[in-house]
Parts: sequence; structure tokens; C-alpha cells
Amino acid sequence: MAATNKLTAITIRNAAPGRYGDGGGLYLDKTEDGGKWLYRYTFGGKRRDMGLGTLSAVTLAQARKERDKWAALLASGQDPITARRREREAEASRDDPTLEDLVQTTFEAIKHTLKGEGEAGRWLSPLRVHVLPKIGKRPVSTLGAADFVRVLQPIWRAKPSTAEKAFHRLRLCCRKGKRIGYSIDPDALEVAREMMGALHIEPEHIEATRWQDAPALFERLRGDTSGLMCLRFLLLTVVRGDAARGARFSEIEGNVWTVPKERVKGQLKAVDDFRVPLSVQALAIVEEARHLTNDPVDGLLFPGDRGAVISQNALLKAINKAGEAGRPHGFRTTFRTWVQDKLDGSYDIAAETALGHVVGGKVRRAYARSDLLDQRAALMQRWADYVTGEVAQVVPLRAGIAP
Repeated sequence: MAATNKLTAITIRNAAPGRYGDGGGLYLDKTEDGGKWLYRYTFGGKRRDMGLGTLSAVTLAQARKERDKWAALLASGQDPITARRREREAEASRDDPTLEDLVQTTFEAIKHTLKGEGEAGRWLSPLRVHVLPKIGKRPVSTLGAADFVRVLQPIWRAKPSTAEKAFHRLRLCCRKGKRIGYSIDPDALEVAREMMGALHIEPEHIEATRWQDAPALFERLRGDTSGLMCLRFLLLTVVRGDAARGARFSEIEGNVWTVPKERVKGQLKAVDDFRVPLSVQALAIVEEARHLTNDPVDGLLFPGDRGAVISQNALLKAINKAGEAGRPHGFRTTFRTWVQDKLDGSYDIAAETALGHVVGGKVRRAYARSDLLDQRAALMQRWADYVTGEVAQVVPLRAGIAP
């Protein structure tokens, strides 16, 4: 090894092949056609050589600056080589994240558009259960069609609905990753789908009470428990379960109940508050609930355990106890079939609107913006009269409630 003296640009240019020291642990290994810089230090009783770059790429001044940087880190009690490796791994993860990190990044970007920030619909669940445990730790650049086949094929036929959700959420993540600039190939997922074949999803029809049996069921649901009252309210209003279970007195003005968009089916940004005209019989349930609560202003109509929103399981338990095979969500089918069988076709649009269904194409909806509140009020009163066995009547909206 050549003697240790401060190096200069001239001595470096004229030096023969060999190792030359600059002091402070900095060395140049000169070769016939170039050379490389080294930082030699001792850590934990062991000597270590840390490469600082080639002579052609790193000047003497730059090499000294790098040496000083790592020497300061060494003085703080850290190993420079280990610290640099961690820096490089962190940098690499920013350019090539794991699938798990990409999924979480995508979810964080869209969760504000989902009900309950994605928890109500369990947006992450199909990926957490079936995908991430197997390939979640892999950098996205390493994933190919075969990897996606491996995680999706076990559920492709056995659980097609879950597989479909997993596939579409993976595709969203891959496309977002590609737009960010990550080395991920969204086409690999499409190739995987071709390899696995088309998904065959059989529609699962929810058990529905026959409309002819609705009056008898309403009688069997008599009682002042939250479960029974909520079921009667559901049968009369034919809203979805989440809307009724979370109903509050403050949402009702006159005989119009406004369901906040947070409890309306659909993406949060794509839905609006939903107005529900309440029949005389539905309002009677509201008043009954008001007499049973400690908070008749903003309290829940149908509180569950410890004052929380009543659970779906509580409703199922109550309807099972009543000996009914039809499910609460099936009440919507019960109502719609009654409209088909007993009323003329002029009620079809009002019935679909009452169910919260989108009617007509985008252009038609752009012009036809009414929610048909008056027509629905009349229709829902006729339905309530039938269900409760009362004489049909039409109740106009109360004063002060604009249609």
C-alpha cells in the first residue's frame, strides 16, 4: 500500500496502480484504467470497507464529502454500511412498493368516497383475506399473471362474488400504481382473468314474504321492542336496512323522513339525501318510539344494546322468532310485487323511486329531477293501509314540507 498523504488531482492523475490514502479513512484503489474510492472504518471491533464510487464518477472533493458524512454517522454510534443499505431500501420501496403498500395507498385515496370510509362495505376484506397474505409483501414490479392466478383461482369458482370484488379492487390498485409511475403491469391481471375463464355468478335471491301474507306478518311483529318496531317500520317504508336501523328523530319533519346520504346505497359522491314520505301508520311507530326514548329530539328511533344502532342480527333474530322465512330486505320485493299485481302500470315509476332505484338513462334523469314525493306519499299510504288492514286513504304532505 502506498504511503498515506493528502491526495491532489495531480497525484491521482500521475499515480501508478495501487492503494492511496487521503486520511480519515478515505482511500483510492487506483487501477490501470481507473479506480474506486473506499471508506475504511472499524465498527464493533471489525474493520469494514465501504465503497464510495468510481474514480471516473466521483471527484476527490466529492469523495471527501462522502467520507465526512459517514464518519459523522459512525461517531454517533451507527454502522455506515448498514445505514446506507437501509436508505437504499427505503428509496427502492418508494419507487417499487409492496402490493400491500399499494393497496393501502389506493384505499386511503378513495375511502372518503365510500360509506363509513370503506368499513361498512369492507372494501379491503377480499384483498386482506385472499390476496395480501400470499403476495402482499412482494414488490409490485415482481408480480405477473401467474401470481394473480395463484391467489384468485382458489376462489374463482368457489366464491365468484368475492373473486369479482378482489379482481376489480386489484385492477384499481394496479392502474393507480401505473399512473403514479410504479413498475407494475395492469395487463398481467387481465391475462390472469383470461387464464382463469369467465366468472359465473348466480344471482342470490333474498327470501321475500308474499304480499298476500304481509298483513298477517305485520300483526305477528306487534310489540314495543326496537327489533319488532324497526321491522314494522321497514315493512311500511320499504327502505333498506341501514337507513331504518340508523333513523333519528331529527331526520323527520312533518311526515317526511330524510335519510342522510351516508346511509343511502351507492358511492358517497354519487348519491344524495333520500326523502321518504311516511304513512299515518309509519308515523304512529315514530310516536311510539318517541315515548320510549330518553332523547326524543335527536335520539335513535330503534336503539340497540347500550344505545347504539340496532344491529342487523337483532332484526334477523326478531323476525326468526316471529316464525317468518322472509328476510327484512325482502320486504322491498313484497311491496314491489304487490304494486305489480294489484295496481296499474301508472305506479311503476313511483314504486321504483320509492325503492331508491335509478329510473331511466343519464339524459332522462338530467331533465326529470323530481323525486315524485306526492305520488309516493299516496302510494305508500295505500301500501300501509293494505298491510295494516285499514281503509285506503291518501294523506297529503303536511304544510311546510316542500315537494
